[in-house]
Amino acid sequence: MLFTKKDLKKLIIPLIIERVLAITVGMADTMMVSVAGDAAISGVSLVDMVNNLLNAVFAALATGGAVVTAQFIGAKKKENACESAKQLLYIATLISIGIMALCLIFKRPVLTLLFGSIEEDVMQNALIYFMISALSFPFLAIYNSGASLFRAMGNSKISMQVSLYMNIINVVGNFILVYGLKLGVVGVAVPSLISRVFAAVVIFYLLRKPSDSIYIKEMNFKLNRKMIKQILYIGIPSGLESGIFQFGRVIVVSIIAGFGTAQIAANGVANSLDGIGCIAGQSIGLAMITVVGQCVGASDAEQVKYYTKRLVKMAYKITFCVNTTILILLPWILKLYSVTPEAKELSYILVMIHNGMAMLLWPSAFTLGDSLRACNDVKFAMCLSIFSMFMFRIFFSVVIGIWLGLGAIGVWSAMVIDWIFRATCFWLRFKSGAWKKTAGLIGE
Repeated sequence: MLFTKKDLKKLIIPLIIERVLAITVGMADTMMVSVAGDAAISGVSLVDMVNNLLNAVFAALATGGAVVTAQFIGAKKKENACESAKQLLYIATLISIGIMALCLIFKRPVLTLLFGSIEEDVMQNALIYFMISALSFPFLAIYNSGASLFRAMGNSKISMQVSLYMNIINVVGNFILVYGLKLGVVGVAVPSLISRVFAAVVIFYLLRKPSDSIYIKEMNFKLNRKMIKQILYIGIPSGLESGIFQFGRVIVVSIIAGFGTAQIAANGVANSLDGIGCIAGQSIGLAMITVVGQCVGASDAEQVKYYTKRLVKMAYKITFCVNTTILILLPWILKLYSVTPEAKELSYILVMIHNGMAMLLWPSAFTLGDSLRACNDVKFAMCLSIFSMFMFRIFFSVVIGIWLGLGAIGVWSAMVIDWIFRATCFWLRFKSGAWKKTAGLIGE
């Protein structure tokens, strides 16, 4: 077997810790900015939806690089693995700089297009937060790419350690600028920018070590078209899938924005909490890229099936334990948020819907898809996600949320319908064995 039980623990535990750090810092941001009022937390939560969309693009590029690199590692082609790592950094940097420039130039038109005529105080907070966030995009892309390369090596401890220091900078900076200097959304955005600059510099420095199985020899900025094509073969469909998924979420939030500030604030609070319930699935999904990618590189279809089932089962066990704990402690957790009683009550309902159903559906609807992506079956995952997002999540958000008048509760119920469809299709695809063809494992 390519991975022992010890190897899996060594890979997955740091990933879970890293996700916990990211989610808790997001919660800290929301809690701290909430002292500035519902307009501030609403502006931040709206922009975070856009940030998540763009971060999904960077993460998808990183995934493309990680899959290609992991497959080269599995095939024991070190030179190719190092070259793919370098090309990933080149392309991620160029794309992220372009996105940053567009966001800075068109920040107000973008927010107006996505969220319509929101209240002016919410818009002003959103503009400030968006502008500072955009400056961090190139650094975020470099960090994501570097972290994915370490994971491809099976060394997720590095990205966890960098994430720890990054989040310490973020939280301490938030505390000083929000509570000490009373800077509101600026106090939340600036520490995020500083922490991402730090993370990008450190992760790039660590990738220069020749002692690692993957390292960056020299930066001559010479593009390797063949290698970039391999990365983009995975990255573009994954980017379209993730980007459209996040764009769909933005559309959904724009629907919620029409229900008023209290519902926007409740959605922001719930989003900061529901991510905790998905930590296991997200972390094990990242591990799936490494594990299954190396199995594909080693041309072993049986190990692909074995590790996919094992990792999804593991995701279910941890997801159940985490979400049960959250739902039990939820009344006390919500006391940490300085929002109106109406927003707090609605937040409780939304988290109950999300985290309750996540125990049954999330690993099948999302973690399982990462196995298919690691097998190069990215087009199926992309088409399924796009269809499900528009047909189920968005359409039923309009039907249940607007037409039936259930507001944010209806929107989050539509999300569950989307999950059910995704989970069903991913399992049918996996059991059909169609992924063997895209992975080049037919006849194995």
